[in-house]
Amino acid sequence: MFCNRLAIWSTHRSEKQSAAATDILLVVVEQVEKLSSMNIRPLILIFPLTLFFFSPTQSICGDPVAITQEELVRRTQELFDAVVPGNKEPWQKYFADDCIFADEKGRNLNKAQLIADITPLPKGYSGTIKVAKPQSVIHGDTAILSYDLDETETIFGQKLTARYHVTDTWLRRNGGWQIISSQAMRYYEDPAVARIDPKKFADFSGTYELAPDQTRRVFSESESLYVERNGKREQLLPEGSEIFFRKGVEGRILFRYADNGKVDALIDRRNNEDVVWRRVN
Repeated sequence: MFCNRLAIWSTHRSEKQSAAATDILLVVVEQVEKLSSMNIRPLILIFPLTLFFFSPTQSICGDPVAITQEELVRRTQELFDAVVPGNKEPWQKYFADDCIFADEKGRNLNKAQLIADITPLPKGYSGTIKVAKPQSVIHGDTAILSYDLDETETIFGQKLTARYHVTDTWLRRNGGWQIISSQAMRYYEDPAVARIDPKKFADFSGTYELAPDQTRRVFSESESLYVERNGKREQLLPEGSEIFFRKGVEGRILFRYADNGKVDALIDRRNNEDVVWRRVN
């Protein structure tokens, strides 16, 4: 009964401050009368001071509005279940009005922009987004949830998959928990390997120079193409006839043809910016 009164007081003190204060006073009086009958005078002063100088629901009964990782995951899954049908309600509910939302495309959205971005998938599209590998740090009025998202999308019968990592910061204000900040990134995935005629590798084989004493060698071996620099060898996997990638490495390697029909440069393309290596032999 004592804990229940304190929990009610803590949860609703902003709305029913006067009534709750009366409840607390009654509890104090009851305890004082009991201690007085036991002739324990020092505790008569200590007990009421303890009630008012410490958080009663946290120190005695536990925090009645604390949140768990399980609840954070449940709410997060509710958000992403609402993406496919374009249901804005959970996003309106769980994101704070002053939130910051940074998505995997590099956009920085406020709440109005975020809610406007939630629309149903077009006809012929379907999919699911599942929360995976959650981790959390929960302290006081702040909770951080970091997790993966496994997305499956079907476009007119063709299946696509993608993986993301998201970190959300939840903040408790006015007794409720909402996301104040969210940041997402997409995991890099290698493209599909294309088929090209290994005889074409002869066009690319040679030495390429970035600066004096800065060279890399391209050569073929067992119908595969490789690039080597400072003794480190990496396979070049074809994405197209003249564009290659290295396993697990973002960026592309391209070979440039001159007007005479011969390759005159290797282009190391990084995030749409090119580093050009001139062919020397």
